[in-house]
Amino acid sequence: MNAVFYLLASCVLLCSTTSFANLLNIDPESVEAEAWTILDSQSGQVIAEHNSHVQRAPASLTKMMVAYIALKDIQSGKLQRHEMLTVTPVVNQVMSDESQMRLKVGEQVSVDTLLAGLIVMSANDAALLLAERISGSVPLFVARMNSEAKAVGMHNSHFSNPPGLTMPDHYSTAADFALLGQALVNEVPSYLYYSKLPDFRYQGLYHAATNILLKTDPSVDGLKTGFTKAAGYNLALTAQRDTHRLDAPTRRLIVVVLGTPSMQKRAEVAHQLMNVAYTYTQNERIVAKGQHLADIPVNQSKYTWFQVKGIQPEVVTTSLYPLTTPIDLNTYQANQQRLYVKDAQGLMQIIEPLSTTKTQVQANLKQPVLNAPLNQKMPLVEIKVYQNQQLLRSFEVNNQVTLEKENIFKQWMAWCHDLWHGIQRKANIKL
Repeated sequence: MNAVFYLLASCVLLCSTTSFANLLNIDPESVEAEAWTILDSQSGQVIAEHNSHVQRAPASLTKMMVAYIALKDIQSGKLQRHEMLTVTPVVNQVMSDESQMRLKVGEQVSVDTLLAGLIVMSANDAALLLAERISGSVPLFVARMNSEAKAVGMHNSHFSNPPGLTMPDHYSTAADFALLGQALVNEVPSYLYYSKLPDFRYQGLYHAATNILLKTDPSVDGLKTGFTKAAGYNLALTAQRDTHRLDAPTRRLIVVVLGTPSMQKRAEVAHQLMNVAYTYTQNERIVAKGQHLADIPVNQSKYTWFQVKGIQPEVVTTSLYPLTTPIDLNTYQANQQRLYVKDAQGLMQIIEPLSTTKTQVQANLKQPVLNAPLNQKMPLVEIKVYQNQQLLRSFEVNNQVTLEKENIFKQWMAWCHDLWHGIQRKANIKL
């Protein structure tokens, strides 16, 4: 189902956006992880989750934030990818049993190499050297980590060090790292260049990527692994897959699993969650670029109408799971990309995804009339999307409205014209 609407010229779409209840009811007893979440990176909707807001030790998933800050500074020109840094004594803080590039004080290393070492081999010395270069000191960088976390929406997180060492006040959640993953792929997609590297080599040092799914699933291209005794085995996973649809040819999901018992299990669980989400959910376009959403009457201006049109596409993630019973992740067959369920005779039956969804779109005008002069961004339309009477997503369409006030004579002429022709201008939504 593709719902119909759209917004005009000086409009900027988006919006405060809100996502609601989980789409898939996955039985947490069938998922071998202490906490987990599945997020659609385009709609921003949570597909399924368990303990996703419980604070836990993040281990080296912390380095996703270090890379996020570094890549943002590269984009803004504050840092250069091929800039050569001189290694400082800050690397001496790294203990011998920690993952590291074995950087030596005084040697030269590029920012590009440090990013690869940071993301692929989880090098703690790379994290500290980048932190010092970016902010001048590690404590100042940690303060920025927490500031950036708030900006991303990571409200249940607090960072105390760049590498991710276990400390009482160093914690995060599965939900927060899914938001950070979304920021990485949407704002600094160059992160994926590093996170999909199969290995890392530096001055005789070799380290194979610990995200073992890079070898088995070509759609997987990130994001980060982590492990400490306190955290267990963590994985932030993302993949982009073809949808075979012209309006949205690809789709990206993010899965975060925390506290799994082994490297193999974190990959297995994260991959199962991702595959189930790809099979039993889909994205539907709600607003298309250039789509006419509404007409709002304008007073005291040379313009009589303000046309609201879409500047960027907006999608909603909907469920294709046909049953009301919870999903047992153990019944998912990877080779067939399907879940199974026992029928009345005890035989296993394939659960086919729905071919259509019952999605309803409700649009409400926030402004019934616009009075010139105006020069501000303002909410004009609120859109709510439902499936089976359940609210899936709600967002506002905000526009920059610029209207100059017309002189009194022309205003009077326009009023006479409407009165003579019996025109009553009322706002309307184009559905």
